[in-house]
Amino acid sequence: MDLIIKIVIGLILISIVFNLFKAMKSMLKQEPDQKPMSHFIGRRLMYSGLLIVILLICLATGVIQPNPRPY
Repeated sequence: MDLIIKIVIGLILISIVFNLFKAMKSMLKQEPDQKPMSHFIGRRLMYSGLLIVILLICLATGVIQPNPRPY
């Protein structure tokens, strides 16, 4: 179960970075027939919120455990 959660988190992080680069491409080209930059930024924000919710649920249920001593 722990490995599945890590894979899901990794895939969400990859999609966040992918949407960030798609937004940059959309910002630089500014073609009227393509989706605006705000579409990709909004999608990135949605994935970030989903990631936070997944992490909080996993922490609350004990599926994953935070590092008790970060230094």
